[in-house]
Amino acid sequence: MAGKLILSDEEWKRRLSPEEYQVLRRHGTERPYTGCFLGTKDPGTYVCAGCGNPLFPAGRKFESGTGWPSFTEPVAADAVVEIEDGSYGMRRTEVRCARCDGHLGHVFPDGPPPTGRRYCMNSAAMRHVAEGEPIRLVER
Repeated sequence: MAGKLILSDEEWKRRLSPEEYQVLRRHGTERPYTGCFLGTKDPGTYVCAGCGNPLFPAGRKFESGTGWPSFTEPVAADAVVEIEDGSYGMRRTEVRCARCDGHLGHVFPDGPPPTGRRYCMNSAAMRHVAEGEPIRLVER
């Protein structure tokens, strides 16, 4: 993974769409069944919408029936960071981009084999890079 990308809040506001900013920087959540990646099956890699960090291979995406794109595991263990989240009176595990600390979604222990994990992500937090296309990291 490339070096950390640290920007001011004003820089993030300029770089991201309002929806991306709300999800990635304010820990928001898109409404279920509204994300653009919910039913996609195109080969490639899902990358962070904030910094371009590779997050999830398309081949690890599955239909969870929850209303958000779901994956069994990230491209690499160090692609994401998992943080205990006690907000809204719930005990969950938040998933953030390891490069820019952007909020991606949550991971739950109810996914399919082989991992048994369900990375439930917000479409607004990601971009899809088609198979064979170069992945470009966002720099300062």
